[in-house]
Amino acid sequence: MEAVTEGSWESLPVALSTGVLQALRELGFARMTPVQSATIPLFMNNKDVAAEAVTGSGKTLAFVIPILEILLRREEKLKKMQVGAIIITPTRELAIQIDEVLSHFTNHFPRFSQILLIGGRNPMEDVEKFKEHGGNIIVATPGRLEDLFRRKADGLDLASCVKSLDVLVLDEADRLLDMGFEASLNTILDFLPKQRRTGLFSATQTQEVENLVRAGLRNPVRISVKEKGVAASNTQKTPTRLENYYMICKADEKFNQLVHFLRQHKQEKHLVFFSTCACVEYYGKALESLIKQVKIMSIHGKMKHKRNKIFTEFRKLPGGILVCTDVMARGIDIPEVHWVLQYDPPSSASAFVHRCGRTARIGNVGSALVFLLPMEESYVNFLSINQKCPMQEMKPQTNVLDLLPKLQSMALADRAVFEKGMKAFVSYVQAYAKHECNLIFRIKDLDFASLAKGFALLKMPKMPELRGKCFPDFTPVTVNTDSISFKDKNREKQRQKQLEQQRKDRQENDRKKKFIKNKAWSKQKAKREKKKKITAKRKREEGSDIEDEDMEELLNDTRLLKRLKKGKISEEEFEKRLTGDQSRLKAETVADLESEG
Repeated sequence: MEAVTEGSWESLPVALSTGVLQALRELGFARMTPVQSATIPLFMNNKDVAAEAVTGSGKTLAFVIPILEILLRREEKLKKMQVGAIIITPTRELAIQIDEVLSHFTNHFPRFSQILLIGGRNPMEDVEKFKEHGGNIIVATPGRLEDLFRRKADGLDLASCVKSLDVLVLDEADRLLDMGFEASLNTILDFLPKQRRTGLFSATQTQEVENLVRAGLRNPVRISVKEKGVAASNTQKTPTRLENYYMICKADEKFNQLVHFLRQHKQEKHLVFFSTCACVEYYGKALESLIKQVKIMSIHGKMKHKRNKIFTEFRKLPGGILVCTDVMARGIDIPEVHWVLQYDPPSSASAFVHRCGRTARIGNVGSALVFLLPMEESYVNFLSINQKCPMQEMKPQTNVLDLLPKLQSMALADRAVFEKGMKAFVSYVQAYAKHECNLIFRIKDLDFASLAKGFALLKMPKMPELRGKCFPDFTPVTVNTDSISFKDKNREKQRQKQLEQQRKDRQENDRKKKFIKNKAWSKQKAKREKKKKITAKRKREEGSDIEDEDMEELLNDTRLLKRLKKGKISEEEFEKRLTGDQSRLKAETVADLESEG
């Protein structure tokens, strides 16, 4: 481990408590990192701080230590139900991690109670826990904390409890806003007292964070800690001890290259990032089947109750593979991660930096590798300019086993694998279409046939993005995919029931369609008959004795009268046209018209 330090803890201008120093010795932190030496004195001297530092630089201790020191210096001791500090983080995993770090310190200060408020469990459990043990220091995710502010009817008046608040910390502030927590944060801030210390910590400063600084901090001190040795004009956001690689390979070669790489590094600890939850589900199962004697775990944002357990378990493992989405990209400190593998590039350039930051933390050495398609090679230059992230090429391995037929066999043997593959493909294409760097990641340039092969699909799914396209390079299997059954007998039984119900529904719909068609024809006929009756009735009510044909003749005779007036025909010729009984009727009508006109 490289010594990334700025002096001993005793060298701080403000002395730390004995208990804090003892906890630091137990954790093995003999000296400070730059962000800690810059932030702790200011925060302890009652300044609002907005700190920006590269990922893995020790930001957690930069706010945990000041929180404890500020609460220890209170004139009045906190009571059981009084909240002195709140730490808000974007994800459960980061909240768990901060809670663990904090507990190392609060063990030396029994007077302080701490509580973890995150999703994935019943809110009433948190309400009862808070009422029973209190919570002088709260570590929470925004959604759950906002929920508990509305639990007054359940016997918890959190709004009253936070009146004693001294410190608020927003960790990974830019990510809090990216994930759509702005409304929740505004609601929470409305409950908190204005007289407080506030700290904003993040690896990147965005315009949204700048707006939050203006709204939530009073005369903040801005702290920006760069990597040691990095020029002032350079704002490299990845640790200097991180080796960043990229590999260019076709879509139908990526999976084989990934498995080959992981098999060569079995004894190490890896994070493998995918773009969507569905891709994690699919490829996680595939890797479990193809890489033996290695612990492989999967985690993504749609998991409800298993996430916390999986995260905690993986942190304790000496080696293994964690297949994940960007839920693991921010602030998470997993010990001894050797490689961060990005199977899919992230949706934003800043997310790329945060993913890489899961390794090479606090001066440790680490490596990262991103797989790119040939059409995406310009992303390398983009990252070097946009994120000041230098990268070097790793050539694809030769003589790699083709495992895609084996993956297809797995799909044919189990419908669960087949369906996961189809969902993963669809979700990948949809995510690709929404990529922020759409000048590089252009969906119209995607080779869908090669991509489908890379997903080991049995057939192309039906989706809007593929409508009207032909794929001569992709050969679907000759098997009827509807005949593929689930290995799980209960799921297969349920599927058969649904198929039977669908058949019945189709038959019923076909019958209804025929009936509706006949009914519609008869309705049209009845409508015509009704219209005729109404027309006839109206004529009778008007007292007209002239039939339609006679009326037509009358109109002709009216035209003759006009011609007579203009001298175009003689009176004799006009009289000749009006003869017999009918002519008398017409003559009378014409006479009436003449007198009116």
